[in-house]
Amino acid sequence: MHIHFISDLHLSADRPTLTALFERYLAGPARAASRLYILGDLFEYWAGDDDLDDPLAARVASQLAALADAGTQVFFMPGNRDFLIGADFSSRARLTLLPDPTPISLDGQPALLCHGDSLCTDDLAYQAFRQQVRNPAWQAQFLTQSLAVRKQIIAGVRMKSEEAKSGKAAAIMDVNADAVAALLREHDFPRLIHGHTHRPAVHSIDVDGHACERWVLADWQDDQGEVLVWGDGQLSRQALK
Repeated sequence: MHIHFISDLHLSADRPTLTALFERYLAGPARAASRLYILGDLFEYWAGDDDLDDPLAARVASQLAALADAGTQVFFMPGNRDFLIGADFSSRARLTLLPDPTPISLDGQPALLCHGDSLCTDDLAYQAFRQQVRNPAWQAQFLTQSLAVRKQIIAGVRMKSEEAKSGKAAAIMDVNADAVAALLREHDFPRLIHGHTHRPAVHSIDVDGHACERWVLADWQDDQGEVLVWGDGQLSRQALK
């Protein structure tokens, strides 16, 4: 059985073609996987698990649950867009929430999973924001506000984020080499798999004399997606259209 890795779909109500592509994947290729790891930013945003009556949220949760019922274990690691996904959505979708980072084994070979935003340490403003919103106390306070107010706040944050990106150098929004090396060193030099940067590639890295690999997952577009597949002792990329 194969193991699948995806991230950065950014599903939203105004991208129905993308949602349909994801549903075809869940009903088709994903059924051949023993495990599916979704490494963050499944949704464009997530205002809280009390939004499960939203048609898109309910639809995606139902499709993920159907995949789990068919025998594929589904794991989800929150990203920078959907870090508020919690126990209610996880139960409805029949998936297991993972901390960032999470070590796993690929047929006995060590691998480390993360969303990837924690590695973009050159972007100091974003790292300060990330530290704030990942704080459990901040999240608890934020979730006390009405769903409508939360969505308004998120819309404003998203607008400011897009404006900020336009003024940042591309290198600042990519991972920092020292941060990658430190993470690999801390976890005994595994293979690293992450998303977030929307720069799919495989990087060979020497860390303290250890040959390591960093696999970057692709973001999904309206008419195409990509799955990183572990099978027959190696990783490969599978295009979806």
